[in-house]
Amino acid sequence: MPSRRTLRRPLTLSAVAAAALAAGLLAVPQSAAAAEARIHDIQGTTRISPLAGKQVTGVPGVVTAVRAFGSARGFWFQDPHPDRDAATSEAIFVFTGKETPDVAVGDAVDVTGTVSEYYPGGKDAGLQSVTEITGAKWTVTSAKNRLPAAFRLNPASVPNRYAPSNGGKDIEPLKLRPGSYALDRYESLEGMRVAVSDAPVVGPTNTYHELWVTAEPKHHRTARGGTLYSSYADPNAGRLKVTSLIPFAERPFPVADVGDALQGTTAGPLDYDNFGGYTIEATDLGDLADHGPQRETTRKQSADELSVATYNVENLSPKTAQAKFDRLAEALVKNLAAPDVVALEEVQDDNGPTDNGVVTAGATLKKLTDAIAKAGGPAYKWAQIDPVNDQDGGQPGGNIRVAFLYNPDRVSFTDIPGGDATTPVKVEKKNGHAALSVSPGRIDPANAAWKDSRKPLAGQFSFRGKPVFVVANHFNSKGGDQGLDSRFQPPARTSETQRTAQAEAVHGFVADVLAADPKAAVIVAGDLNDYQFSPALKKLTAGGVLTDQVNRLPKAERYGYVYNGNSQALDHMLTSPALTRTDYDIVHLNAEFADQASDHDPQVLRVKP
Repeated sequence: MPSRRTLRRPLTLSAVAAAALAAGLLAVPQSAAAAEARIHDIQGTTRISPLAGKQVTGVPGVVTAVRAFGSARGFWFQDPHPDRDAATSEAIFVFTGKETPDVAVGDAVDVTGTVSEYYPGGKDAGLQSVTEITGAKWTVTSAKNRLPAAFRLNPASVPNRYAPSNGGKDIEPLKLRPGSYALDRYESLEGMRVAVSDAPVVGPTNTYHELWVTAEPKHHRTARGGTLYSSYADPNAGRLKVTSLIPFAERPFPVADVGDALQGTTAGPLDYDNFGGYTIEATDLGDLADHGPQRETTRKQSADELSVATYNVENLSPKTAQAKFDRLAEALVKNLAAPDVVALEEVQDDNGPTDNGVVTAGATLKKLTDAIAKAGGPAYKWAQIDPVNDQDGGQPGGNIRVAFLYNPDRVSFTDIPGGDATTPVKVEKKNGHAALSVSPGRIDPANAAWKDSRKPLAGQFSFRGKPVFVVANHFNSKGGDQGLDSRFQPPARTSETQRTAQAEAVHGFVADVLAADPKAAVIVAGDLNDYQFSPALKKLTAGGVLTDQVNRLPKAERYGYVYNGNSQALDHMLTSPALTRTDYDIVHLNAEFADQASDHDPQVLRVKP
């Protein structure tokens, strides 16, 4: 059966909503006393029910779908006689917990119970609430009734503007404006039957049997069929998650990649959760049409080109299945054409998530380089620095870090002893050129910007007799940020502060290199966990010290990660002013596919120092 990742439990109203109730802003209309309410009276014209916490009796409607699995069982029912207010939903979920409700689709029911507001992930997560009826009892009055027609979600019915702005405050007290904002449109349809037709897949099927589609097929499409996230102002309003209420024995869930489509009609009640927001719980699934493009392969570097790559290998350790090592190796050798230098992110210690004080990563890197050699690649060597135990964030016990692989047949690594977890690398001037005090060396590791985060690793290389400085990075994650679909609008991006400070530290290091030698070849690469239009990237490129190569690509190609149906740029490669002859490629072979070796696409930069 389909799976669900969250436990549902009724939670109390938010303080904002409670205050609004007390002030009379969400007062119950005199014609809609709780005892004789219809569903649209319960749902009301804001995100919070005007009858929240109250008992309702004999609420009529027709059962449109049943969730008969997991710990969040229940059914949706919808009033076939709607009111004339577009802001009021005509359907609601009846939560029965672990008990499978004894109803069938098409049953006409009268429901009695308590109106509750449920906050997926908990109220503090800042997400939307779901209005439900709990502690319910019902009477089936007839069977096999016609279901209300599904509301069609398309460019004409989904506004391009995503959410009302409320200065970062809670939008729960605001009256819904479904003709103006997509989040209001979806909230006004909460629990109702909705449908999309011939929907493009913009987020691949995941291990929880979920995928993302868009109701706006022509809006911000990427070159390979996804939906491009290119500014905070436009989060792509048409994105919706799709799950299934159909038993998998009857209809296996489609294994879809970005660029595919669900042909025909996909329909079901509109739900909401904390793992993707508004969701079509499909009772009808379109047929999978395989339109998606193939995995990419970049060209081989020429003899006078230095090829540098960055690749987030997603919690790699000796405990990782050999099949993943083999896939990563094959990608490095074939899809990436065996880069001369590779900046790796998320390399774990030699016993992975076991938290026992081990910080070395030689076994992890040997297993990877052995796999590369077996795949026909070069005999890579590596350079890295072990972190202080449990100080760099990531999976507990994993001690993730950045590391370099390099091909000694093509490039030399300038090994300058003395680098360790706490010793900062300094820039020196020798014979008129920049040089590092230690190589590899960590950039300003005592800086508070790196608290519970990976420290950047600087390495000095030599290519055809010319020095090249490469900085491998993995900035702090977006954990703690409010979601795009938060009830606080615009959502707070609190994690930006630390990434901006991290960017400032790296920018300062590169500035020191250029002060010693304005013509120095510097490449800054890695998973920066932020967008090309973010404050962190603006800080990193300030004053022309670095150029973000992603901005040199056609706009529709500026992505290497897919999250909740948004194709976006989190990994970057940046160059100093001397590197004017560049060829940059994001090699799409993971993020758009249901079958992934990592959740990030690798990138390759070819330069002529």
